[in-house]
Amino acid sequence: MSAPAPLLRRAAVEGLGTAALVAVVVGSGIQATELTHDVGTQLLADSLATVFGLGVLIAFLGPVSGAHFNPAVTLAAWFTARRTGDGPALRDVAAYLPAQVAGAVGGAVLADAMFGKPLVAFSTHERWAGHLWLAEVVATAGLVWLVFGLARAGRAHLAPLLVAAYIGAAYWFTSSTSFANPAVTIGRACTDTFAGIAPASVLPFLAAQLLGAAAGLGLVAVCFGRPAAADRDEVVVPRTGRQPVAPARSTEESALA
Repeated sequence: MSAPAPLLRRAAVEGLGTAALVAVVVGSGIQATELTHDVGTQLLADSLATVFGLGVLIAFLGPVSGAHFNPAVTLAAWFTARRTGDGPALRDVAAYLPAQVAGAVGGAVLADAMFGKPLVAFSTHERWAGHLWLAEVVATAGLVWLVFGLARAGRAHLAPLLVAAYIGAAYWFTSSTSFANPAVTIGRACTDTFAGIAPASVLPFLAAQLLGAAAGLGLVAVCFGRPAAADRDEVVVPRTGRQPVAPARSTEESALA
């Protein structure tokens, strides 16, 4: 296995990957609303684009940074490895999180620019209701459960397919359409389009997502127990292309969404 990429490169990849993800979510939402007035068709188009885009990004960039693209995943990875040292250190977290948030905002601005929208226009789409917050807890818990469960079970190489599929499903089975990502939530506040969220609605979503991440780790512990010793050089997409025979890096190189 090759040596891990330098932290600066990994942080840059996290920022670029998150930017691309938000550009896909926002851009496909804008395109959908310009092609049809049917809300169901708009959501279908947005969710399909997100599934395809996310799967590509995880497979493409996973070997470099682990393809977190999500502060909830990064924080969960640090928390589960804080004693064993086989996951991200605080310096990694301190680099990843700002990169992810900056990337998310940049991705929203890029999407607006591609469709001739105002570059920075805060969303007026209020998402303030208890059932939406519950949906974000559920969506984020399911995401963390899947990501870390795949790693514990030695199936991290399936993350590009399964994580993307889960997010696509969660678009439809959650009332919030599954943001499940603090950075993406902040980025989507910067676009007054189909995928936007009003700034006043952001904080409860972030709180629900962090609560969901904690619940997801609890589900992982119940279902898979304590992690086995991890390979420091393994990633969500194995660099050699081989199928892992032991649990893949269960923390630092978990995938997003």
